[in-house]
Amino acid sequence: MNTKFLGTGIALVTPFKSDLTVDHEALANIVNYNIDNGTDYIVVFGTTAESVTVTKEEKKAVIKTIFEVNKGRLPLVLGIGGNNTMEVVQEIKTTDLSGFDAILSVSPYYTKPTQEGIYQHFKAVSEACPIPIILYNVPGRTSKNIEPETTVRLANDFENIVGIKEAGNSVSQYLRLLKDKPENFLIISGDDDLALGVVLAGGAGVISVIGQAFPKDFSEMIRLGLKGEAKEAYKLHYKLMDVIGYIFEENNPAGIKAVFEALNLCNDTVRLPLVPATNQLKAKINDFVKGL
Repeated sequence: MNTKFLGTGIALVTPFKSDLTVDHEALANIVNYNIDNGTDYIVVFGTTAESVTVTKEEKKAVIKTIFEVNKGRLPLVLGIGGNNTMEVVQEIKTTDLSGFDAILSVSPYYTKPTQEGIYQHFKAVSEACPIPIILYNVPGRTSKNIEPETTVRLANDFENIVGIKEAGNSVSQYLRLLKDKPENFLIISGDDDLALGVVLAGGAGVISVIGQAFPKDFSEMIRLGLKGEAKEAYKLHYKLMDVIGYIFEENNPAGIKAVFEALNLCNDTVRLPLVPATNQLKAKINDFVKGL
């Protein structure tokens, strides 16, 4: 089992200044804040990073900042995915992956491939990728579920496919994966609200959005869950439960950026077509942060 990805990974935001340029100082602060407070690994350029609206040059600069701040302290995972298989393969082949421990690759979106199409897509990704791959199933965004049978088939057929970030928000699907997966394959929760239950049922941990704002409590909750200490873990779950709901109320990452603004770690700027959280949502988030 790839133990680098046990525990709490975070889906890192890309902080922007009010003029929409990348805020590298805030980025460095958020990375250090997570390293200092118990986060186990960092996912760079997942959905939460607004990766579709960040240019290639900006991505290189963000990666440079993260490398300089991290200094090899935590494992790093890079998001590389899309709905054009040849383009994804080309990106993998032309990206310097030497500083990364794995890639996170989202299932093809918009085009709605069949299960066989999803399998063949990830077969091509696997054959092109020199480092481990974590699949990413998020049917709420892709409009197509990776069925558990397809995940298990990929896990059995390709050695470098080491896990899945499962964000189908379906308890029964998590349990099916945990029951049928190969022994060393990682089932990683992509649903912050279900993460503890998944871990207690045998999951490897979480790639979290809220975890980056409250890394001490969230990573401790997952650690307790991995040890089977449900009662203590659920105390932390209930402590954070309201804010987990708040950050997904309008859109992600506007919600998590509103939390970071309340914590004075970055401002709440997002790039269109996303817009910042409404004043009503910000008021709830500010009250939660003050109460904490």
